[in-house]
Amino acid sequence: MTSTTAASRDVTGRRAQRHTLARRQAAWGWIFALPATLHIAIWTGFPIIVAMLLSLTHYDMLNPPTWAGIENYITIANTPLFWRAMLHNLIIAAVGIPISMLLALVLAVMLNQGIRGSGLFRTAVFLPHITATVAIAMIWLWIYSPGQNGLLNYIGSFFGIPNQGFLNNPSLALPAVIVVTIWQGLGLKTMIYLASMQTIDAQLYEAAEIDGASAVQKFMSITVPILKPTTFFILVTSIVGNFQTFDLIYILTQGGPANATTVITYEIYQTAFQQFRMGLATAQSVVLLVVLVLLTILARKLTGGRDDD
Repeated sequence: MTSTTAASRDVTGRRAQRHTLARRQAAWGWIFALPATLHIAIWTGFPIIVAMLLSLTHYDMLNPPTWAGIENYITIANTPLFWRAMLHNLIIAAVGIPISMLLALVLAVMLNQGIRGSGLFRTAVFLPHITATVAIAMIWLWIYSPGQNGLLNYIGSFFGIPNQGFLNNPSLALPAVIVVTIWQGLGLKTMIYLASMQTIDAQLYEAAEIDGASAVQKFMSITVPILKPTTFFILVTSIVGNFQTFDLIYILTQGGPANATTVITYEIYQTAFQQFRMGLATAQSVVLLVVLVLLTILARKLTGGRDDD
């Protein structure tokens, strides 16, 4: 009886020690996380709350805000141009992101083979990402320029293709913008994929090769599943980056021709700084935030994301 009681006390003591240790670890965890938490709360959380409140007002930056309730959101619901701009962003994302991710994966696989001159090739692939968007837009303005002054039209003239106004034609302007976004974002996606591939244990491939797996089978059974968290990260950051596109549109097309390339950030810019309807522009930004959250959840479902990704 005495031994049983002693054993019970020992178990209870160990549980108390583990509980105390867990509380200490949690306390230190909160202490270390506090600076980042405060940073997010002050510079992200607080502006979001203010934006949500401002979206319920009429505000022109010259006079104090006046309460408007949900009037701005009703205006958004009845503004076809806003939803057309949102549709353009969705088209750019639905077409451009999968193509750029596929090309990035192919390039990463090639670079991971240790081909000759891979260092130079990595630099060339990554260069568009670190180049200023203004410079990139100016280069593509010359490439798309109508007549013999444009590189594409000059090359097309050798094949009997008539001159095209790539940025002046409503049916060609949006595809032309998509090509630029694919080219600009390809380098970063490639480097992220490449870095993830280099962390894969080579013994996995060796074991699969011993079992008789082909190169395609090894890629589909080993590389793709291991890269799933990386794919989720690239997909989410690409979606967010896509909906933040502004300077490229501003320089290339300014939303034209006939609003054929107007995207949501450019529409918000026009509402805020050309029409001076800051309350409405803030409401548009809140709608954009909600759309991004929904798209992030969708991306998580599509890639099989987990809490530890």
